Amino acid sequence: MLDLVIVEDEDIIRRGLVYTIDWLKMGARVVGEAANGKEALQVIQRTRPQVVLTDIRMPVMDGIALTEALRAEKNPPQVIYLTSYADFSYAQTALHLGVCDYLLKPVNEEDLAKALAKIDRQEQPVPQESISWDEGLKAAYHTGNPYVQAVLQRIEAGFAGKLSSEAIAAELGVSTSYLSRKLKEETGQTFGNLLTQYRLQKAIEMLQAGTWRVYEVAEQTGFGEYKNFSQVFKKYLHTTPKAFMQEITVGIKL
Repeated sequence: MLDLVIVEDEDIIRRGLVYTIDWLKMGARVVGEAANGKEALQVIQRTRPQVVLTDIRMPVMDGIALTEALRAEKNPPQVIYLTSYADFSYAQTALHLGVCDYLLKPVNEEDLAKALAKIDRQEQPVPQESISWDEGLKAAYHTGNPYVQAVLQRIEAGFAGKLSSEAIAAELGVSTSYLSRKLKEETGQTFGNLLTQYRLQKAIEMLQAGTWRVYEVAEQTGFGEYKNFSQVFKKYLHTTPKAFMQEITVGIKL
């Protein structure tokens, strides 16, 4: 659940935002409101929201000055700009300040829901094992057990194809149970987790490159069908591959 503060100088509009939008359906709740940026800073200090939905043009302190003040704070909330003025200069400022989104009045609830969903995904903690192959397993590469080293090397070399601990154990001339035990001792993970972790890291790299379609990434990283890829991706990263790509490629809406 995202805590949200609404900042809007026009009382009717602010009340409308607070009471007419189904915030719970969007996974959010309004924890405070303010008529200008100066008031908002006090409310934000007290409520510590994850999101601030703010008008840009306001008396006393406008939305841009509010955003700049928030950026100076530790762990600032995400900001969504709300304005009646479809002026590209505001969007440029929004981009410069790193705000999450830029919405025009009257609020389109579908666009607002998408912006909040994007923030919610960013707020979700990502399991460390899903993206930390290089850092997390450096020690294992230098372990005294050559079988563990061999498994890690085979995962890196053959992650795109079919791999199994049974086949690798047979190739190395040891039992599957012995190999599994040593992997757990040296890395703290099972063979299946290690393989999935490396495949996910490679999939993320390919998605970020923006060169391949999602189904191509699934095939080239060993996940096979898109359905399986999507399920694993969502389990570890709390979002789908398609949504992940949209976050990368879609900027501020104008």
